[in-house]
Parts: sequence; C-alpha cells; structure tokens
Amino acid sequence: MSVPRTIRRLAFQALFQLDARGETDAQAVLDSLEGAEGYSPTQRTRAFDLAKAAYAARAEADKEFEALAPTWPASRQAASDRAILRLAHHEMCIGASHPVIAVNEAVELAKEFGTDKSPGFVNALLDKVIKRLVAQGINLDPPPAGEPVADVADSPAPTTPTDEA
Repeated sequence: MSVPRTIRRLAFQALFQLDARGETDAQAVLDSLEGAEGYSPTQRTRAFDLAKAAYAARAEADKEFEALAPTWPASRQAASDRAILRLAHHEMCIGASHPVIAVNEAVELAKEFGTDKSPGFVNALLDKVIKRLVAQGINLDPPPAGEPVADVADSPAPTTPTDEA
C-alpha cells in the first residue's frame, strides 16, 4: 500500500472516531492512533491532522452533500460513508489533492469499509463535487509527464483557522 493511501486510510479511521466521539475527545482519538501498527509517528500525526482538518470542515461538506442529495443528508448516511465523503471533500476543496485522486481513494475506502452500495454512493456524490469544481475553473488535466500529481497525503498537514488560534 502506498504511503499516501496508508495515511488517508488512517485519517479516515481517525475522522470516523472524531465523528463518533466528538471534538472534545480528540486526544483519545490521537491516542488510539498510537496503537496503529505499521505507521511511523510522522504518518500518524499527518493522518490525525488531516482528520482534524476534515472534521473542522464537516459543516461545509455536509451542506454541499445535502444540496446534491437532499434525501441523503449526513444524518441518514452510514457513518463510514459520511467520514469518507467528508475526508474526500476536504481534500478536494483545499486543492492539495487532485480531485480525481481524492475520488478514487474515497471509492477504495468505501469498498473496504462501507456496504455494497457505498462505493457507488460515494462516487456519485464526489463526481458532482468534481463537476462543481470544474465549473469554478479547477483544471483536471494531469500534470506534464514526469511531474507528480498533487496528493494531500504526501504534503505536510494542512492547517485550519482553529489550528492557528
């Protein structure tokens, strides 16, 4: 498994826990990552920071997904699907991951952690987010040959306004 994929997978697991436990239990979530075998301390920190940033941006993601699928607001979504969608939405909207990578990775997480219908549900909603991004002028062309495609899991952890306070 690639390093970005492992970080994203752990970020999903942390985001799932944050959603279930709440922000006030963030330290317990971070502590739970310490037991994740096969991850370096740096990878665990990057995954947790990515999860925290996606959790902080959950209202924006939920609002967009409710507009795109009004019969499936966040409260009706499976917890795993909700965490996957929020993580991918965050990655796409901050521009640190190429949207196509974010969607592909989200679908892979949905195959592993969701129901049989999760991959299609996740793909359909995130495809609509990509269409919005394209309408706003986001370029989905691949980079020139030999130039890496941006992936947030390869980058230093993003900060959110609450991190700076």
